[in-house]
Amino acid sequence: MEFINVKGLQVPALGFGTWQLTGDDCAQGVQTALELGYRHIDTAQIYENEAEVGKGIARSGIGRSEVFLTTKIWISNFRASDVHSSFNESLRKLQTDYVDLLLMHWPNPEVDLAETLGALQELKDAGKVRAMGVSNFPVALMKSAVEELGFDIACNQVEYHVMLSQKPVLEYAQGHDMMLTAYSPLARGNLEKNATMRNVAHKHGKSVSQVALRWLIEQRNVAAIPKASSEPHIRTNFDIFDFTLDEEDKKQIDGLSGNHRLVNPDFAPEWDQAA
Repeated sequence: MEFINVKGLQVPALGFGTWQLTGDDCAQGVQTALELGYRHIDTAQIYENEAEVGKGIARSGIGRSEVFLTTKIWISNFRASDVHSSFNESLRKLQTDYVDLLLMHWPNPEVDLAETLGALQELKDAGKVRAMGVSNFPVALMKSAVEELGFDIACNQVEYHVMLSQKPVLEYAQGHDMMLTAYSPLARGNLEKNATMRNVAHKHGKSVSQVALRWLIEQRNVAAIPKASSEPHIRTNFDIFDFTLDEEDKKQIDGLSGNHRLVNPDFAPEWDQAA
């Protein structure tokens, strides 16, 4: 495993995402991931699988202190009192008394940013959260949180993959001791037929997905959280630590970068556009 050091935390650069995993498939997936060596698990209130994630961690036999666990507060719970009550419910479901990283899942202009982040800070001060952060925040909102409001933000989790540039967000994160966690890092399978990716994968004797993940985690302060539901795919995604991309590989892959955004709900903020 490779690690990111940010805000005094050591974060595994590769995590296991659980979006759309439910029931025992989720619990088994988390257990399998941990048994194979993953130590970073990502969930969220809106996924409605925190209880299954907690069950999978418990089943694995891996000590809680060895697992970097992230969950996210949903936008309907951004009032301070709702942050506290909903997060306590998350802890109960996760079978733990703290999480390593707690994120605001999306911006919500109907609730003052200072109120929500203030509630996260209270949870951090109480020892229930080791680090706090945001998700799906453009640079303008990152600046509001960090520079205007003065909160200690450790992470912004955003859609990031070969086909979607996140240069403005990444540069801001890197300049402020923050990490960027890439969700949908495999572009939901849309990379598999790309000739450039296939050529680089063939060169290294790896799959396209392995190259896509390697490209992400070789960037400073970037973590990736691919989702997989089967043991072979969970194993394949983890098998990325025995090779590196050379400068020519990176140049070719960087050339694919564009604005192919896959997650863009009607409540999304105004996104940054890479120059």
